[in-house]
Amino acid sequence: MSAQLLEGKSVALKIKEHIRLDAEALRQKLGRAPKLVSIQVGENPGSEVYIKSQEKNAKDLGIEFDLKKFDAATTQDELIKGIERLNCDKTASGIILQMPLPQHIDGKLISRYISPEKDVEAVHPQNMGEIVFGKARILPCTAASCMELLNSIQGLELYGKEAVIVGHSEIVGKPLALLLLNKFVTTTICHIATGQRGTLPEFVKKAEILIVAVGKAGIVKGDWIKEGAIVIDVGINRVEGKIVGDVEFDKAKEKASHITPVPGGVGPLTVAILMRNVIEAAKSQLLS
Repeated sequence: MSAQLLEGKSVALKIKEHIRLDAEALRQKLGRAPKLVSIQVGENPGSEVYIKSQEKNAKDLGIEFDLKKFDAATTQDELIKGIERLNCDKTASGIILQMPLPQHIDGKLISRYISPEKDVEAVHPQNMGEIVFGKARILPCTAASCMELLNSIQGLELYGKEAVIVGHSEIVGKPLALLLLNKFVTTTICHIATGQRGTLPEFVKKAEILIVAVGKAGIVKGDWIKEGAIVIDVGINRVEGKIVGDVEFDKAKEKASHITPVPGGVGPLTVAILMRNVIEAAKSQLLS
């Protein structure tokens, strides 16, 4: 029997309904709409697509959108000063820094200069730290999207489940592991060294919940999937003109109970979560 598809669009629509109501309530309290400021340094086709999606979703949901573009030759100090000006701008509810940045700019360092209250990607160390204690109001967008998909599965009890995350990035794998641990999920993280040692298949085969976020097409084979597992594929790869994930979908869907399609799974949720983070940031600033 083929797995049930975990499609992000329907989950995103429910989230957006609440965002619209909250955005209007904030507009009435503030006398203006909450605003997302997106920072782009240089040109990048991938960033352009994401920025357009941000602008469209913001407009649909009653959130103001502002794009701040910096030349590719902008120095690190100049970018920091630009961010600090936005930190002081009371009309800017949330700030997102588009990746990738030019090679001469340290993205991890720059992220520290975004005010934690306006950091709508939760990349600031303070916001990451809040996840450790289970107190975060703003969560990394992709990691939060994975949790929303799990929460959408009717009757799923996360407590005590065995999860395996393949990929340990700062924006997906690491925060997602903390979110799962906060739900008392027994969580294992696999990474490049797991693959080099040759033990990735044995870890994947144990997973009741498998989340793959590597960015390498077909790195997880379909026959590794445990019968009845829930599979969330975060990967987006272009192969022979098609968009595919990190998991061999056709084989995996015959073993899994639930699986995300690529595209159409995690992707549609990430911008919705970003917009929710803008609302949460605006609420927090209103109270401070």
